Amino acid sequence: MKFYNRKSEIKRIKEIQKLSLKNAQFTVVTGRRRIGKTQLLLYATQEQPTLYLFVSRKAEPLLCEDFKQEIIDKLQIPIAGNVQNFNQIFKFLMQLSAQRNFNLIIDEFQEFLNINPSVYSDIQRDWDILKSKSKLNLIVCGSIYSLMHKIFEDYNAPLYGRATNFIKVKPFKVSVLKKILAENNSGYTNEDLLALYAFSGGVAKYVQLFVDNKALTLKKMLALILKEDSAFITDGKTMLTEEFGKDYAIYFSILSSIASGENTRSKIEAAVGKEVGGYLTRMENDYGLLSKAIPLFAKSEIKNVRYVIDDNFLIFWFRFIYKYSHIIEINQFAELRKIVERDYATFSGKILEKYFREKFIEQGKITQIGGYWDRKGENEIDLITLNHTNKTMQIMEIKRNEKHIRYNILKEKAANMLTNSGQLSGYNIQYKGLSMANM
Repeated sequence: MKFYNRKSEIKRIKEIQKLSLKNAQFTVVTGRRRIGKTQLLLYATQEQPTLYLFVSRKAEPLLCEDFKQEIIDKLQIPIAGNVQNFNQIFKFLMQLSAQRNFNLIIDEFQEFLNINPSVYSDIQRDWDILKSKSKLNLIVCGSIYSLMHKIFEDYNAPLYGRATNFIKVKPFKVSVLKKILAENNSGYTNEDLLALYAFSGGVAKYVQLFVDNKALTLKKMLALILKEDSAFITDGKTMLTEEFGKDYAIYFSILSSIASGENTRSKIEAAVGKEVGGYLTRMENDYGLLSKAIPLFAKSEIKNVRYVIDDNFLIFWFRFIYKYSHIIEINQFAELRKIVERDYATFSGKILEKYFREKFIEQGKITQIGGYWDRKGENEIDLITLNHTNKTMQIMEIKRNEKHIRYNILKEKAANMLTNSGQLSGYNIQYKGLSMANM
C-alpha cells in the first residue's frame, strides 16, 4: 500500500527539523501499535541525514553493536573499539551534532526500561549539559502508551520537562479511508466502507493488510479476519498484555463488557463481579483506551456517565474475538463467522454513529458535538451538533436503514431534552435522519 495522508504530521516534523538547524530539538512521538509511526518518521525525514535506532529487547552491548554499525553506515564515521552501553553512543552523537545537523530516531524507546533503566538518567544528564551547543533533531518513539507517559510526564521521571515537542499519531480520518477504498476498489459500497472503518478504525497496519490482500468488501474482510493464523486474531492480546501486565485478565473482562454494551460502571461491575473504579480511571488516563461519554447539557459530569472504547478494532476484538476465544481455540472459524454475521447489524449500527461523529468533526463548522440520554438512560438521541457562534443545532437519528428513522419520535425525545436543558433559546434547530446512504 502506498503512503497516504499525514500531511499535518509531516509538516510539523519538517518544521521541527528546521528549528534543529539552530537549536537541538527533542520530540516525543506516541500512538498505538500499528498506527504507522515508524513509516511516518522515515518518510518525513528521508531528505535529511537520519539515524534510525530500533531498541530491540537484547543485551545492551549487543544492541550498542547494532547502533555502532548504523552510525558507521549512515554518517560515514569510523568508531573504534567496543561500545558497551548506550550512554557512550548518545554522548558521542550529542557531541557530533555540535558540528553537523542530523536526525536521530530512537524507536521503541520505552524498551530501555527492560534493558537498562539508567539510560534515561544518562540521557537527561547529557542532554542538559550538551544541548546548548547541539544541532541534534532527536525523535523518540514508543508504542506502549503507559510507559511513554511514565518516562516523560511523571513529575519525578528523569526526562520530565526535557521534550520540546509532542506528536500523537492518530488513525486515518474517514475521508482518507474513503480515498483508500476508492483507489483500491472503485466499485465499493457503503457497506464495505463501514466495514473498513469498523474493523480497522483507520489504523494504518490493518488498512494495509486489507489492501495488500485485496480484501476490500465486507465479505472478504471477514474471511481475512476470521481464519486460522490471522494477525487480527492475536493482535488485541499482543497489544494490551504488555500494557496491563499481570492484571490483564481483569482489564480484558472490563473491556469485553463495555464492547458488549455494558457501558455504565454499575453494569460493568455486575458483569465482572468486582469493583472497577480504579481500573476504569487507569484505562482512561494512563492507557488512553477509554473515554467517558456524558450527555450534552448534563448538569453533573459525575452522574450518568457511559464508558466508551475509543479504538474501533478493539471494540470488534473484544466483542467477537476475545468473547468467543473458546470457539477459536478449537478452530471453529466457520461457526464464529455465523455469530459475527448474526450480530453484525447491531454492532455496525453503533459504529455508524461513531462514523458520523468523526465525519462532522472533520468537516468542522461546529463548536460542540455529542449525544443525549436522560437520567434513566432513556429518550436517547444519537447525535447532536451545535454551533454556538451562529446559534444552529442539528438533532439526528442514525440508522443503518433510512426506512427505520422515525422523525416524530426524534422530535419527542428532543422536546424532553430542550425542556431540561434551559440554555438553547433562539437556536435554529434542524432535525435530520442519517443512514448508510449518507456516508
